[in-house]
Amino acid sequence: MNEYDVLVVGGGAAGLSAALVLSRARRRVAVVDDGRPRNAPASHMHGYLSRDGLPPAELLSLGREEVVGYGADLITGTVTTLGRGFRATLDDGTSILARRVLVTTGLRDQIPDIPGLAERWGRDVLHCPYCHGYEVRDRALGVLGGDQDAIAYALLIRQWSNDVILFTRGQPPTPEQHEALRARAVGVESRPVRRVSVVEDALRGVELEDGQVIPRSALFVRPTLAPNDAILRGLGCERDERGWTAHDADGATSVAGLYVAGNASDPRAQVITAAGQGSAAAIAINNDLVADDARASVDRLRDRPRR
Repeated sequence: MNEYDVLVVGGGAAGLSAALVLSRARRRVAVVDDGRPRNAPASHMHGYLSRDGLPPAELLSLGREEVVGYGADLITGTVTTLGRGFRATLDDGTSILARRVLVTTGLRDQIPDIPGLAERWGRDVLHCPYCHGYEVRDRALGVLGGDQDAIAYALLIRQWSNDVILFTRGQPPTPEQHEALRARAVGVESRPVRRVSVVEDALRGVELEDGQVIPRSALFVRPTLAPNDAILRGLGCERDERGWTAHDADGATSVAGLYVAGNASDPRAQVITAAGQGSAAAIAINNDLVADDARASVDRLRDRPRR
């Protein structure tokens, strides 16, 4: 049995930031990660102060190096079970016992089932304009609709280009929405989408059901976001109004000693946001452990025979 102060499940920006803070606080920390980061398809990440444009894999490599340098253990694997006493079992049978657990397992992007989208995901089929908008600025951009939120999304994408077309996919704008789109010179295409057209490993455009290809250099898509929260659900954490794990400002869940940070709890978190959440959760966890250690020391002192 491997015993730690803190088990961090997930080794992305949130998990590694937490591990860095905790290991520098001289806590015994294990980070378990399956090596499949959400942003793996992206060649660069943006909006991270002093690391703008860095490949995501390089950020994680640097982070792992720093964490190991302070004595944390990095374990490649998957936590298959986690009990109430924070006894974890990994997919290779390894057992870990921890005093506190931080879950930073991220989320899954569920994109529409349109041929070609998945293959271009993170390259020229994008979801976050704050992450990738500047790199495709002033190009012919498309927005894949399908719900009423797509209208606001198209108006947002318009900030990065004067040439934006919204593909409504069966969800036409209301008259007021149409007026806003027209005022901002956002085109509206109501014909059904068949697939994305790719030529020489680059997006050429959006092919409609009638065979016409609308030339586009990049396509923005709002995926359905699903948290990787099986561990949290298994321990009975309370849910919020969205159905995600409820937590306080420090990431503490309704289960004592169990914390969450990053995209596992906040679908809006970018890399830098997730890192900050991991750091905040780590400080809260260490403070919790300090109080725990103090109580235990007082109990031992009281139980000590008096001379």
